[in-house]
Amino acid sequence: MKIGIIGSGDIGGNLGKHWAKAGHSVLFSSRHPNNLKSLVIEAGENARAVSVSEVFEANADVYLLAVPFKAIDEIAELYAGEYDGKIIIDATNPYPERDGVVAQKVRAANYNASEYTAMKFGTAKTVKAFNTIYAEHLKKRAFSNTDKITIPFAAQDQQSREKGEQLIEDIGFDSLYIGDLSASHIMDPNQALYGKSLDKNELEALVNATKVH
Repeated sequence: MKIGIIGSGDIGGNLGKHWAKAGHSVLFSSRHPNNLKSLVIEAGENARAVSVSEVFEANADVYLLAVPFKAIDEIAELYAGEYDGKIIIDATNPYPERDGVVAQKVRAANYNASEYTAMKFGTAKTVKAFNTIYAEHLKKRAFSNTDKITIPFAAQDQQSREKGEQLIEDIGFDSLYIGDLSASHIMDPNQALYGKSLDKNELEALVNATKVH
């Protein structure tokens, strides 16, 4: 699978390295791709660095969105012609102290952060995943055969659900589908699943407990 990484920081960088190790073709992107040389070397022969324009022009199968939440509007608008029919994995979080008015608006709205992303990337299919895990755990606990962390995810349709599940499990995590995007509010900052690194039984119990209340 060809995966375009939009935002090559702690989350995007580590996910890209893991997916490259798992055999996927990974395109790290940045406004300054030359700054990603060391990341590409770490990721190995399945990875390369390109500009943000080039990553969308590359016609990837899946795009990981791991940028500050305030960048979503601009990226969605600038590259609207390039992600039609693609899968977007949304790993973003709205933090008002960093992202300003748009994050405040979403946190106060009657829709959640992944639904906002899905509205902006309207011609793509959105998966919400990897926004609840600490970067350190993402880095160090992938490809584990014991004491596996389970990654919760929500998806817009069956195709995006299958891709999301595959890309989680390809790098050695368990996956737990929690429902469509409307269910992903429990993954947002300060909500029940945010920052939790749990095994599948523990995470499932936590998800079920949110449905009781």
